[in-house]
Amino acid sequence: TAVEGAEGGGRSLRALAVDPETGAVRWDVEVFRQAPDAPSIHSKNGHASPTPVIEGDRVYVHFGHAGTACLDASGRVLWRQSGLAYVPVHGNGGSPILVGDRLVFSADGDRDPFVVALDRDTGRVVWRTPRETAARKKFSFSTAQAITVDGRLQVISPGSGAVCAYDPADGREIWRVRYGEGYSVITRPVFAHGLLYLSSGYDRPVVHAVRPAGASGDATASAIAWTLAKGAPNTPSLLVLGDEVYFVSDGGIATCADARTGAVHWNERLGGDHSASPVAAGGRLYFLNEAGATTVVRAGRKFEVLARNDLAERALASPAPVDGGLFLRTAGHLWRIGVD
Repeated sequence: TAVEGAEGGGRSLRALAVDPETGAVRWDVEVFRQAPDAPSIHSKNGHASPTPVIEGDRVYVHFGHAGTACLDASGRVLWRQSGLAYVPVHGNGGSPILVGDRLVFSADGDRDPFVVALDRDTGRVVWRTPRETAARKKFSFSTAQAITVDGRLQVISPGSGAVCAYDPADGREIWRVRYGEGYSVITRPVFAHGLLYLSSGYDRPVVHAVRPAGASGDATASAIAWTLAKGAPNTPSLLVLGDEVYFVSDGGIATCADARTGAVHWNERLGGDHSASPVAAGGRLYFLNEAGATTVVRAGRKFEVLARNDLAERALASPAPVDGGLFLRTAGHLWRIGVD
């Protein structure tokens, strides 16, 4: 989280641990202190948007251009990395991912965008790969995805103008698929049925299903399995469940399509604007809109609304289903919805 008006001036960038049963705060630690003149952010962003990563007794927190850090399970800071300065646009949105002993994330700012890997034990930069595309607007916010293709581990990272695959060992680009001037790319790629599903960003988002098997170099002409423009999202990521792919546009139009062919089964208006990504649990789909209302839909080729629930508070973060509960972060609260 980010706390405004911190003692001594500036903004306190913090990590919190919360008891999942009671909601009690176990620890609350300042990781970085941000100066009062820090770059401005978008009205739909915060200064602590990225999602933490947990592995064993380590917690990795990321604040974009302000820095990255590792804490242990007691809240003790083990290392900080704040030497990767870049000029952000609208703040930061992408989260890091762990790939073996690397912590990988993108830094797609106003200029000279790059993808970087840190040593998970020390925070040292292992590799840093420039992201070079023809897109005029360089900034994007996507979270990478690690996949195994042809027996080989790849890091898939969308940015302005193209989605690229990188070798996690040295950061070398393996292949790319171009999507023109698409910029401010936010959606995280999803991998299923041998295909990667992602949306190409502003100003005209298009859902792409990309076949990474056998891809190398510029694979734009050969690797795209299908595309869909109607209802494509700028912000919420896609969801694959079984043989269907689901997504919701920023304006609240939900779509179910065949994951292999892109044939559309239904398009339905849910109501409200959407930034959060849909999630699935127990055969149900959860679509949280920006006003804090969740539409629960039965998964499948027939559209069926099971429930609508309203928290009556602004909500931009994606829900997280964990251990029979659903965690939601709204403007003023962290919620757990579930069955005792």
